Amino acid sequence: MTTPTTPTLPAETGSPVEERTDYRFDGGDHERFSHYVPREKLMHAMVEGTPVRALCGKLWVPSRDPQRFPVCPQCKEIHESLPDD
Repeated sequence: MTTPTTPTLPAETGSPVEERTDYRFDGGDHERFSHYVPREKLMHAMVEGTPVRALCGKLWVPSRDPQRFPVCPQCKEIHESLPDD
């Protein structure tokens, strides 16, 4: 899983170094299905335009109405196997 860019201080130099996030979008059927993602991550991704990773592992930037597509079978299976909160 990737994280946003975070500056760090190397011990030997003491100067900031920027770590870059390498987003590599997954190909495949992600355009054909709605995927399950944690709600707080989905809202952030839609506002900021950043990629999210679905339960099935697909990485993409959400931009479409999920009600228009069938649920991803892998996401659904994983979601149903998770314990209820």
